[in-house]
Amino acid sequence: MARSAGGPASFRPSPGSIPESPGVYRFRDPDDRVIYVGKAKSLRQRLNSYFADFAGLHPRTQTMLTTAAGVDWTVVGTEVEALQLEYSWIKEYDPRFNVKYRDDKSYPYLAVTMGEEFPRVQVLRGAKRKGTRYFGPYSHAWAIRETVDLLLRVFPIRSCSTGVFRRAGQVGRPCLLGYIDKCSAPCVGRISPEDHRALAEDFCDFMAGNTGRFVKRLEREMARAAAEQEYERAARLRDDIQALRRAMEKQAVVLGDNTDCDVVALAEDPLEAAVQVFYVRGGRIRGQRGWVVDKVEETGPGELVERFLLQIYGDAASDAVPREVLVPALPPDADAIAELLGEHRGGRVEIRVPQRGDKKDLLTTVERNAAEALRQHKLKRASDLTSRSRALQEVADALGLDQAPLRIECYDVSHMQGTDVVASMVVFEDGLARKSEYRRFSVRTTGGDVASIHEVISRRFKRYLEERSATGELDVEMGAEPGADSEAGAGPGIDPETGRPRKFAYPPNLVVVDGGPAQAAAARRALDELGVDDVAVCGLAKRLEEVWLPDEELPVILPRASEALYLLQRVRDEAHRFAITYHRSKRSRSVRESALDGVPGLGPARRQALIKHFGSVKRLREATAAQICEVPGIGPATAETIVSALKDESS
Repeated sequence: MARSAGGPASFRPSPGSIPESPGVYRFRDPDDRVIYVGKAKSLRQRLNSYFADFAGLHPRTQTMLTTAAGVDWTVVGTEVEALQLEYSWIKEYDPRFNVKYRDDKSYPYLAVTMGEEFPRVQVLRGAKRKGTRYFGPYSHAWAIRETVDLLLRVFPIRSCSTGVFRRAGQVGRPCLLGYIDKCSAPCVGRISPEDHRALAEDFCDFMAGNTGRFVKRLEREMARAAAEQEYERAARLRDDIQALRRAMEKQAVVLGDNTDCDVVALAEDPLEAAVQVFYVRGGRIRGQRGWVVDKVEETGPGELVERFLLQIYGDAASDAVPREVLVPALPPDADAIAELLGEHRGGRVEIRVPQRGDKKDLLTTVERNAAEALRQHKLKRASDLTSRSRALQEVADALGLDQAPLRIECYDVSHMQGTDVVASMVVFEDGLARKSEYRRFSVRTTGGDVASIHEVISRRFKRYLEERSATGELDVEMGAEPGADSEAGAGPGIDPETGRPRKFAYPPNLVVVDGGPAQAAAARRALDELGVDDVAVCGLAKRLEEVWLPDEELPVILPRASEALYLLQRVRDEAHRFAITYHRSKRSRSVRESALDGVPGLGPARRQALIKHFGSVKRLREATAAQICEVPGIGPATAETIVSALKDESS
């Protein structure tokens, strides 16, 4: 083992000391706590990659290495053994830099307590109990109760609590469910323990997908009762059959009757990932479950899938591991993972990415659910006041601000190979988007993103200074009487003519630009040229999520799980989205109108009228001169000119 407390270089293993065999390694901190566990096909190659080029590593990996004080390893014989040992160590040490999946909520299960003398059906959450059969998980508890209510007509097993069950036995009178035939009332001896257990086993068989035999049995009994003229009993059996069929309809058939598989899908961003699983048994979706994970290490979809499969199935019962797992991307050691899960299940397990057909369609559905789960998680996190307050304070601390930046403006530039250059300005106040104050810019200068940022910041803050001058704020600072040039009663940010907020009246506490040190320096230079010295500036580089301050040689590295980085990333992504939307609309408009630019006598108004009438240049090109004449303001001569111009262009 290599160990020291002086940074990565001080505990780097000596050359040749690391074996080339497969194995598992542990990084430890100065207090000897394990902070990261990893596996490798070649320990030497993998560990050397940590120390060969520290500057080229991802910031998350750099943070792990600077936190660590030593590394040790264990050699194993095969990749499967490495997976098993890695999983055991992650469970034992709970390392802070390993990916950990957590439920995005507590999912309910339908449970049958087969370990009791009189099995009971109920809704359960949390850790699974020994001797209990579980079905699900379900998205909502009410979905379970609706299914149970239907099935108790046919399988009237106990569903009451222990207290109610004992009290009914003491008084010799069953509860209401016993009187309405939704419980066989074992509490008062109406059914023997053996017969009640048989009912419970039939209930479990039906929930496990063996539905056909129960419907056929009831249909035979109904026919027999009708033949014997027992019409009331036949009617009751008919209602039981309908109840079973309604319960079956609640579980949609999506794949073949013999298909047992779990469908796993991911949705991710640079900081977090959401995982959704649909459980398909007997061709029907039996349940759904979701997890969310903080990406504290650099991982791709394959690595996320591998960690998920190990963590979720590692402690599961053998019958909870399906024959087939459909995933969006194969893990790096797919064969080893499949072998490990197969050993746990006691049978072959196949891990694959569906390419076509019903399974591919189902995976697409699960992916949509994962994307929605991630969106809901982010909305919930963003709306939390405590998290927002902590994020703003963390930003202030990291950037050395005097106070939390209650108003943040972020700028992003978008273009297509230097054409149709646009920029966006988004505003977040108290950590929440203020969309009414978003602004868009058509960039006039050329020279790349840096020149564009300089222009946009200059234009925005020139307008701010003009607004301050119009309200008399600058005069007050120069010693003039307040309100000398503004209408009485109008606030500094209110237009006295419209009564609406002025567009650029409020300055931000912090300006964030999408980019690195060059973009941050350009924004700072623009502010300095205007004499604005009370607004902080930083740049957020997308590739490594580094925060750059003007005139600083090294970036500020925020912890991956910090609320500050989450907030800055959300602000930057919103600016990027807003810029892209504007750029696409502008490019689309220019493409539509460019074909008509060279037509003599056709000005902007008539070009717009033509596009509005026909919907596109393509449809206009297919129109005749007579059809073009139907557009107001277009005469026969102009129509012929348009037809000729468009024909020449397409030829």
